[in-house]
Amino acid sequence: MRYSSEKHTPLTDVIVAAINRNPNKAIPFRDYMELCLYHETLGYYNRDSAKVGKEGDFYTSASIGSIMGEILGACFIRMARRLSGPEETFTIVEWGGGTGRLAGLILDTIAERDPELYKRLDYMMYEVSPYHRRLQLTELERHPNVRHADTNAGFEPIPERSVVVFSNELLDAFPVHRIERKDGLLHEWHVGWDDGTGQFTKKLFPLEQDGPAAVYIENQGIAIREGQIIEVNPAAADWIRRVGERLAHGTLVTIDYGDTAEELFASHRMKGTFLCYRNHQAYDDPFAYPGEQDMTAHVDFTACIRAGEEAGFTEWSLRTQQQFLIDEGVLDMLASHDGRDPFSPQAKRNRAVRQLLISDQMSELFKVLVQTKKR
Repeated sequence: MRYSSEKHTPLTDVIVAAINRNPNKAIPFRDYMELCLYHETLGYYNRDSAKVGKEGDFYTSASIGSIMGEILGACFIRMARRLSGPEETFTIVEWGGGTGRLAGLILDTIAERDPELYKRLDYMMYEVSPYHRRLQLTELERHPNVRHADTNAGFEPIPERSVVVFSNELLDAFPVHRIERKDGLLHEWHVGWDDGTGQFTKKLFPLEQDGPAAVYIENQGIAIREGQIIEVNPAAADWIRRVGERLAHGTLVTIDYGDTAEELFASHRMKGTFLCYRNHQAYDDPFAYPGEQDMTAHVDFTACIRAGEEAGFTEWSLRTQQQFLIDEGVLDMLASHDGRDPFSPQAKRNRAVRQLLISDQMSELFKVLVQTKKR
């Protein structure tokens, strides 16, 4: 199968070289996706260009007013009171903080509502993108308690105690394996290159039985129908597991779009959930703009819950973002106003609440997984 390959980019030649070095003249789709998103200089997340907001390719919950940051800030205050003593350092670890806007809103909320907690707060950010680290340093310069972890040190800088680790739209951007059942056998998508047409091509190779994708499918008990395509993301479950193993006691909050395995691999999802985003348009062509489009797939929260239990998390809850916001008091944030000025701060705030709760199905597609390990 060929896709449009509408535009060759600087990354195209890098990927073609990787394909040509492989004896099969093809690389796994997972490796292709990793190059597109995380190549050191040409990958989507490492490029010096806006990704989020009006000038970027997509919106996040943090883009819609200040509501999500305020809700999370208040939520983390309550968690801190449960997890830490009154004089104990409390650490928040944000993984993949993007522009830093959400972190700023969280810190502003904590500083305003609990100044004593703010004084003993250590806010650590894990960010692999140099471009985003620069944005975060500028956005958060008003908060002296922010520091960036050494990403080369892996998970080791995370404190073992009195910590909340959270991510917002992180796991959906981990590279995925695409698996397809054809003629009764499981195959893995690979990416080749057609010199004649100058296009990337999809190639199917039998799934390696001892490879990470096959092991994941077996361990999760996933049934794949004839003709069905699914995405599997072992790295997401592994990330949950590694965070959990690092914590002696603490809480992990994962916000992302996805669902349970029962929904993701159901009969009505024969083509999987993989999508690309560019200029706020969604489509399923992974080859159109290598390195210049976002690439995502829905998160399997069933696997994330199971990985957390294996790592020692004893409590968990999975809610839609809508239910999470309601449970955390978002309706109390609605402001009274006379309705004569649609651009008043109160009217804008109410629109932000409404948009988070009901607009574009974001409130239902996004889930909030909270996993806790007690002392």
